[in-house]
Amino acid sequence: MNEQAIIDGNEAAADVAYRVSELCSIYPITPSSTMAELADEWSAHRRPNIFGQVPTVIEMQSEGGAAGAMHGALQGGALSTTFTASQGLLLMIPNMYRIAGELTSTVFHVAARSLATQGLSIFGDHQDVMAVRQTGVCLLSSASVQEAHDMAAISHSATLRTRLPIVHFFDGFRTSHELNTMVRLSDDELRRIIPRELVLEHRSRALSPANPFIRGTAQNPDTYFQSRETSNLYYQWAPKVIANEMEKFAELTGRRYGLVEYHGAPDADRAVVVMGSGIEAILPVVERMNAEGARVGVLQIRLYRPFPTEAFLEALPPSVTRLAVLDRTKEPGASGEPLFLDVTSVLGEAVAGGAREKLPVTIGGRYGLSSKEFTPAMARAVFDELAAESPRPRFTVGIHDDVTNLSLDYDPALDFEDPETLRAVFYGLGSDGTVGANKNTIKILGSSADTFAQGYFVYDSKKSGSRTVSHLRFGPNPIRAPYLVSQAGFIGCHHWSILERVDILEFARPGTVLLLNSPHGPEETWHQLPVPMQRRIVELGIRVYVIDAGKVARAAGLGSRTNTILQTCFFAISGVLPREQAIERIKAAITKTYARKSAEVVRKNHDAVDSALAELHEMPVPIDDWSDRGLIPPVPEGAPKFVRTVTAEMLRGRGDDLPVSALPVDGTYPSGTTKYEKRNISEIVAEWDAEECIQCGNCAFVCPHSVLRAKSYPADAIGDAPEGFLSAPLNAAGLPQTRYTLQVYVEDCTGCGLCVEACPVKPVDQPSRRAINLTPLLDREKEKRAVDYFESIPVNDRSRVDFGTVRGTQFLEPLFEFSGACSGCGETPYLKLLSQLFGDRATIANATGCSSIYGGNLPTTPWAKNAMGRGPAWSNSLFEDNAEFGLGMRLAADLHEDLARTRLDELRGAIGDDTLVDQILAAPQRLGSELTEQMDRVNRLKARLEGLAGPSVEDLRSVADHLVRRSVWIVGGDGWAYDIGSSGVDHVLASGRNVNILVLDTEVYSNTGGQASKSTPLGAVAKFASGGKLTNKKDLALQAMSYGSVYVARVAMGADPQQTLKAFREAEAYDGPSLIIAYSHCIAHGYDIRKGLEQQYRAVNSGHWPLMRYNPVIRDAGGNPFLLDSPRPRLTLQQYQSAELRYKVLKAADPVEADRLVALAQDQVDRKWAEYEELANRGAHQFAADPRSRA
Repeated sequence: MNEQAIIDGNEAAADVAYRVSELCSIYPITPSSTMAELADEWSAHRRPNIFGQVPTVIEMQSEGGAAGAMHGALQGGALSTTFTASQGLLLMIPNMYRIAGELTSTVFHVAARSLATQGLSIFGDHQDVMAVRQTGVCLLSSASVQEAHDMAAISHSATLRTRLPIVHFFDGFRTSHELNTMVRLSDDELRRIIPRELVLEHRSRALSPANPFIRGTAQNPDTYFQSRETSNLYYQWAPKVIANEMEKFAELTGRRYGLVEYHGAPDADRAVVVMGSGIEAILPVVERMNAEGARVGVLQIRLYRPFPTEAFLEALPPSVTRLAVLDRTKEPGASGEPLFLDVTSVLGEAVAGGAREKLPVTIGGRYGLSSKEFTPAMARAVFDELAAESPRPRFTVGIHDDVTNLSLDYDPALDFEDPETLRAVFYGLGSDGTVGANKNTIKILGSSADTFAQGYFVYDSKKSGSRTVSHLRFGPNPIRAPYLVSQAGFIGCHHWSILERVDILEFARPGTVLLLNSPHGPEETWHQLPVPMQRRIVELGIRVYVIDAGKVARAAGLGSRTNTILQTCFFAISGVLPREQAIERIKAAITKTYARKSAEVVRKNHDAVDSALAELHEMPVPIDDWSDRGLIPPVPEGAPKFVRTVTAEMLRGRGDDLPVSALPVDGTYPSGTTKYEKRNISEIVAEWDAEECIQCGNCAFVCPHSVLRAKSYPADAIGDAPEGFLSAPLNAAGLPQTRYTLQVYVEDCTGCGLCVEACPVKPVDQPSRRAINLTPLLDREKEKRAVDYFESIPVNDRSRVDFGTVRGTQFLEPLFEFSGACSGCGETPYLKLLSQLFGDRATIANATGCSSIYGGNLPTTPWAKNAMGRGPAWSNSLFEDNAEFGLGMRLAADLHEDLARTRLDELRGAIGDDTLVDQILAAPQRLGSELTEQMDRVNRLKARLEGLAGPSVEDLRSVADHLVRRSVWIVGGDGWAYDIGSSGVDHVLASGRNVNILVLDTEVYSNTGGQASKSTPLGAVAKFASGGKLTNKKDLALQAMSYGSVYVARVAMGADPQQTLKAFREAEAYDGPSLIIAYSHCIAHGYDIRKGLEQQYRAVNSGHWPLMRYNPVIRDAGGNPFLLDSPRPRLTLQQYQSAELRYKVLKAADPVEADRLVALAQDQVDRKWAEYEELANRGAHQFAADPRSRA
């Protein structure tokens, strides 16, 4: 009997790929990563493939490496596969050419995704797969979760039959992450789909010393051309062979697929051609229009390469006179998009050859880029355009193009959904558990044989606190709706702050049921709602239920985790299951989900479920009692125009409605826009105790979100301070009339608690309190007035701030603020410090990863500028090339500095101030005061240039800012520095150029979900290392030190903030390449992130993370350049590891192996420490000299 399951498209594809392969070479990239993660997990649990073997799963250093390993395995005769997307697929192109040219069977499973162009996008379209169509691989498309499963099987059988590699792709996120009911192929079915003789034939072509031959020769002009033509017949035969495999599949399973499938009227006069999940949005439109008397149809392309010409012409009704071809990609400058060009070419040849009597009017359209919605209403607009007297030859649908006027109008109110399907929408915040609970809901309801379920989850790339919207469907019929719910029968809002800013009734319809998590109680809640929401509730007859889920969660010991409580309320209100049955299944899902954490966590969640319904109340809805509240504006009125007109619309959730003309043409956006957003995501915020504070600056130093700001100022400057504005006498000798304020930006605070942990103050009478504490936010407006007043106080003069102490840095303005990083993030304090010290003259190259997403993700970005308009200039290129990208910035800066100095000297006479010119050219620019003076001089120079003209003047004017010493920083995570970008990092360090590399080392690929990198410690469990990592952590510091010309530091802010500060200042001052490796605690480590600083301390004091600096300047002066900054280990490694789930989970699963690995890791720590101590006791002559030094 076929097994029915509720899984997403990634799991559907990976389930087959794993079971029919011997080797999976993998590398993480969103949205394909879970395919690789599942393969690794199954392999770690010794799950066999259909041949009785456990497949080998190996993580490579990049997608290029994964493709290379796969190529080698294929040459060795192994059944090999990989999983990838987007830029990762592009890195595989060279190997794809080779694999195809050698007629080698394999399958690339691709969750198709946008490419980084004017901006990066992790979301889905066909740009990546269209970029490989020329390589010689076959391209086979899936349109749904079930198809992703079935086409995976057909791909693996077809590649063996045809000897051609196949890219099996499906729409990223829309299919890869959609949960839906599907039927799983059994092992026996897969064995029949992939006969053993095909496997043996594949092996027979392997390289073997027992039967040696040469493959991969270098060919010359006399034979290359002919050789390139030898495979023609394979491509000509491929469509028929693949069609035969589909037919065999149908005979086995009853699920029938074609290379090209036509749906609609047999005598259609209008038709649409589409590939991927878009077919599911078009089918209901075709059905309804034909039922209303129209004659329309749709052709679904499954095989795109080789293009199935015969199948296409056979499927297209001869009656079609007008045809629209939809492409989910864009090729700027082309005469049309790829599928359109293929279709027009095929039709033109068919008419010319007599196979078709007349050429239909064929138009081409773009849709769905970066997971842009494609709905039945949009599909209807395409059919309407075909009916126009003169259809547009090129069009777009789903956007408003007011520049080239290509977009089609459509009616968003059209509803084509099955009326028997229950549609529900849930609003939550990132990391609050709403999405997880909804996934469990889908599985609970979908487990019934007579119920089909679908779930899709919308969220942006913020790491924590972003708005999530869950779109769920349940019904008695299969659900084929790859678009968002538009008319929901149930809406849940899990955070009060969301409804204050967003129209959560956007998806409501008459009779919708609304569940609100409200802190106000059933009677008062109505009066707290915005008036537009109240009116909509009355107009649509919406029933409203209210629960204070936070109160229930706190009583159960769950803190702010309300997801299971609200899930229980959904089942109780909706009636989709009998109440007792629903609670039983919810508890079972809780046990399965949280068992890995602890029995205590499971019990607390069960208790919360039991007590939830007693606190659930239906809210009375008056019909003429309106509040005086409106929606809170997304940005203040005083924000810049772009922020008010563009950013604000994105924050409202209306970015889809922005016209083309509103957006920057080249992806350049203003910096410092997070300050306008004010997310208010935490009900618990930091509170400063002015009387207890010793003004040490520790809390501001470690604050991940820059919400703690310090200023000192004359006491008489705050005579008009508002109520609630706090201050204290400045704790500094000789300044009796100076006050000090540590201001908390409560609207931006995430309540992480790191500030509390960093505070050294412990009042004798209240040892649990600190000089800064977490407290409920009771009066937001009062706190906002205090912040506004604080900002009116001038920023402290940088030339008078002590840059050399942690206490001094609190007075430096952060130019990295309020990011969307995880609450308590271990990376962002380092970036904030960088911005405080060097931000007003910094250029930053940021590798793709966590730091590029919270650093450059729209709608708002945290890199800011000061009152003078100066601040970090930030850019992101790719994941793999960031070191080289940053080196290019340095080279450009050096070139332009040289040009500026040359032109400045040439123009001495015209400038008329030799003293100014000499001062600029001779300025030392080391100290903060010296840099401030140089900036002033350059401003004076630019003022003098205003009255001058000529080519040299124009040159100097364009590069004058380079006369202020430029600080170039190359930033990224350990996945970049240790793996995919390691060769670039090595090359840049060897270049001798003055760049600063900052590695934010979380010891995993944090951005893609916690996969192992070469920085992951021995014995740690991570994705791609499910059984515990079996290799030692790479020592990047020692590798860099081997050059002798690189400044190197390893730091951990939580263990020694002063050493961190010293390392940053020394690295930036060093005239050459520098490398700072910064320990960054992360939620992937598996503990309460509030204890992150403590874990940093434990990492250092166990010897896992020795603090050190290597300064070539000291060696040149005759001293030992290696400085060991941390004491001998005072803790065992196990004492450090015992707090982290990434180590504990292996101990629970396999105690013997865990003990073996921790013993090996302790031995490695001991050896490494001895090595470092030996280095610290060497003489200068025992270290490599800096070849650039003349000392």
